[in-house]
Amino acid sequence: MRIRVIFKLHNRGAYLPFHHQHILAQFLKGVLVKGAEKKYINFECFNFSGLKGQTKISRNGLHYYSNLVTLVISSPDKDFIDYLLTQIFEFETIEFGNLKVSPSFTEIEKPIDLTEETKFICISPIVPFKAEFNDESSKRFILPESDEFSDLLYESTIQRLERLGNYTTEDFDRFKKFQVVPDAEYLKRMQERDKKFARIYSLFDNDVKYEVRGYTLPFKLYANKEVQEFLFHCGFGNYTYKGFGMLDIANANPVDRTEKYQFQRESVTA
Repeated sequence: MRIRVIFKLHNRGAYLPFHHQHILAQFLKGVLVKGAEKKYINFECFNFSGLKGQTKISRNGLHYYSNLVTLVISSPDKDFIDYLLTQIFEFETIEFGNLKVSPSFTEIEKPIDLTEETKFICISPIVPFKAEFNDESSKRFILPESDEFSDLLYESTIQRLERLGNYTTEDFDRFKKFQVVPDAEYLKRMQERDKKFARIYSLFDNDVKYEVRGYTLPFKLYANKEVQEFLFHCGFGNYTYKGFGMLDIANANPVDRTEKYQFQRESVTA
């Protein structure tokens, strides 16, 4: 399930860095630690977006000017989602970097029927490599059109599915069909306009700072339907629980896809 958490913004014009997943990741980790439910403190089968709203760009980053800002949180585990939302709505105010916000209400995205061929867009960067301390290899650029790019993401996906422990040998045989095909026209346009679709991003793990290369691009994924659903709800690539690799369906209308969910300020404070 994919939930949109809508926050009221108290200081319009405040800013966040262009890539602020580490700020959101630290907050969500703090929420899970504060909640003290042991099975969720190190839970990894979830994903989240950057903070969405009306923004203007400056050298400092993204300045937010809308009254409301939105964070998308996704996981196939409804109990985890509801637990996390319960903890978030216990806060009257929250600081995301320079932004001061209050949780206001939630929306749930309506289910989407995925097939074995889906066109996705990235709403946070995909990281093909795991980072290693004092090792530059995680920053190496890989051509998205190459077999290596697709193979690395396949290996990451299979490893994550194996850690879940929910699948048989026969299931993994079915999951062998897997190919990432980037949008060639998009890559060509980016090259012609001298714009980047792959950048170096910072993340923190056990208080250690790492740098990884992340890719933001549209692509088609050819894979088993169960694999498609897992990646749509849990993210694609590495460090998905730190906000990397969140996907959305290409050309989907975001307005028509949601309905109200049960968490809102009035019901929590009543």
